[in-house]
Amino acid sequence: MEKTQARRGDTITFVKKYAMIIVLILVVIFFTTMTQGSILAPMNISSLISQNAYVFVLATGMLLCILTGGNIDLSVGSVVCFVGAVGAVLMMNHHWNMYAAIAVMFAIGIAIGAFQAFWIAYVRIPPFITTLAGMLAFRGLSNVVLDGLTVSIKEQETFVKLFGGGANCYVPAIFYIGGANGLCLLVTLVAAALFLFSQIRQRLIRSSKGYETEKPFAFWFKSLAITAVLTAFGVALSFHKGIPTVLIWVVAVVLVYHYITSNTTIGRAFYAVGGNEKATKLSGINTNKVYFLAYTNMGFLAALAGMITIARLTSAQPTYGQNYEMDAIGSCFIGGASAYGGIGTVPGIIIGAVLMGVINLGMSLMGVDQNMQKVVKGGVLLAAVIFDVVSKRGGKLLAKD
Repeated sequence: MEKTQARRGDTITFVKKYAMIIVLILVVIFFTTMTQGSILAPMNISSLISQNAYVFVLATGMLLCILTGGNIDLSVGSVVCFVGAVGAVLMMNHHWNMYAAIAVMFAIGIAIGAFQAFWIAYVRIPPFITTLAGMLAFRGLSNVVLDGLTVSIKEQETFVKLFGGGANCYVPAIFYIGGANGLCLLVTLVAAALFLFSQIRQRLIRSSKGYETEKPFAFWFKSLAITAVLTAFGVALSFHKGIPTVLIWVVAVVLVYHYITSNTTIGRAFYAVGGNEKATKLSGINTNKVYFLAYTNMGFLAALAGMITIARLTSAQPTYGQNYEMDAIGSCFIGGASAYGGIGTVPGIIIGAVLMGVINLGMSLMGVDQNMQKVVKGGVLLAAVIFDVVSKRGGKLLAKD
């Protein structure tokens, strides 16, 4: 009887911990069946990356804001548009050097982030209000900068290729293996092997130090599932055009911020503030600085997302960036970030972003109406937050009085 209860408890824990991975697998299987496998076509896999690169970048920054206590940044979509608008106008209308324009775009993003961070961190104006004001202000400024018009940047081929726009923005193939991009296959195998090695090594280190480790089944399920997905993903890309240049930006952002949140003092501070801000402050951590860094960093990543956006669309328009903040927030909560703060990981939000991307792509291939797509995405987000809240109450749906 005790063994049965223990197994049941392990199963429940496993399902809670890896719910989104399980859901992602089921969603992929569903759309593979409904689209007769076309969703897994190499071209569609490549499109999934290009069309959702901004989500990966913004969601990574949004995670840090959410970790501080469930706070969000509503202004990122408008900041993406504003930064892209300034860059396009500087390069095309004022004939600025591309690298000087890039430096200015990053500077503007950081300045906007720091400006909003000051009011949030030191004046303690609620993030919702501060960033809502920013959302309205920078959307208006985008229209002012562009004068309500579209500015094409097709002539800036180097910029477009650098940030992953256009049809030929892929890492050049050095050699081929049976019709597949050999360099892409090699990178894929090395990345998958390194990931599996790092997981095993980390588990052995924790075990040798007497730390608690995952159950063997859970560990191998997670490790082998992610390794298989990485391998399949890379193989699919190798049969299209290889590695998209925008994927390099995404991987760089993910790796850097995963390291920061997992292995640095400031990374732990984000979790501590979200867990218990008063206790964190009493322990000697400057909580104002943590808030300031979170929102300043969000401005920096919004600038990068702005460059990726105008490069992919080869133009700047006053309407770009609309609902980008919702995609980033949704990816975080779907990927396991807590609505209360203090919980969430970079790999988790990447899974959330991929899930959102797969749902978008699958429904588009099925010809589902755009309005219904929004209904489905809203339902998925609500379900993820309900799962988070209910699981923290020990499975009880209704709160006590």
